[in-house]
Amino acid sequence: MIEGRPKTILVTGGAGFVGSNLADRLAAQGHRVRVLDALSRPGVEANLEWLTGRHGDLIEPVIANVRDAGRVSDAVGGVDAVFHFAAQVAVTTSMVDPRDDLEINIGGTFNVLEAVRAQCPSAPVIFASTNKVYGDLAEVGMRSSQNGYVPADGELARRGVSERQPLDFHTPYGCSKGAADQYVLDYARSYGMRAAVFRMSCIYGQRQQGTEDQGWVAHFLIRALQGEPITLFGDGEQVRDICDVADTCDAYLAALAQIDSISGRAFNWGGGPANAVSLLNLLEEVGVILGRAPRITFADWRPGDQRWFVADTRAADAALGLAPRKPWRQGVRDLLDWLAAERGLAASPAATQPIRAAAV
Repeated sequence: MIEGRPKTILVTGGAGFVGSNLADRLAAQGHRVRVLDALSRPGVEANLEWLTGRHGDLIEPVIANVRDAGRVSDAVGGVDAVFHFAAQVAVTTSMVDPRDDLEINIGGTFNVLEAVRAQCPSAPVIFASTNKVYGDLAEVGMRSSQNGYVPADGELARRGVSERQPLDFHTPYGCSKGAADQYVLDYARSYGMRAAVFRMSCIYGQRQQGTEDQGWVAHFLIRALQGEPITLFGDGEQVRDICDVADTCDAYLAALAQIDSISGRAFNWGGGPANAVSLLNLLEEVGVILGRAPRITFADWRPGDQRWFVADTRAADAALGLAPRKPWRQGVRDLLDWLAAERGLAASPAATQPIRAAAV
């Protein structure tokens, strides 16, 4: 809970997946939430309608692009805090149009920082970065296991990637998000702004409009529910630590409440080692839930794809006093049920059976 009087809080990208979930939590606490979003991603209009339907005048939509410095400046006026989620979010899209990627991710972040610095320099800015700032981790020796790729270094496998891992930007997306990440941290250092960064792993959950390029957990579930084939790029043994969006919102709210103790820091964020799962293992679980195996095809590896990434979240957990994350099997089951209900699709009776006890 954010202490004190109700506040006006700007959430850029607030009609998106994580942004809309966080906006919902903030409005439920009585805060006025200014949602700046270009509504360029398919499906996000429904998220904005959901927010306004639930919270009425507590949600203030601002339909604008973060590239527009004037509109960003207007949106920042009078706010008490900023969560910056607006971004170009896909590696593949950045490869096709790197200029657009740069202008949104670097230019948009610069617009937000400058608007805050000029108008409300004490307002906290909390930025959603990405694990892609660490590159493809090609220098980390990997071995195969029954649960997908795993580092040969046992300590790294047990703990995950910490904030001490050197930055190594790959692909235009990695460069633009990495540069924005560093701008946020430097504005804390150079201008004394109250700012922090979350380098996020794979977040999933309700209100995710998954596509092949971004939001892969929801994308897999939607395709499986509809009986459509799922394309795996690479061999499907890639491992990610997936994290439910409710746990992620807990982390962002805790960061805002404790911004003075964490300002200037970047945290790796995800499900952690307990929620590490390969793409193939996740699809196997989806088959168990649905009572039918998803249809899978394979294609070439995509640029910059990490064979394995698991976040070491101990720094965030310790600094913010966070609880353990929702187990991934339960979270995937919850998301599948929500997607089925939202799309009017019938899930198999197997979806109501107890969750298997096996661990990844």
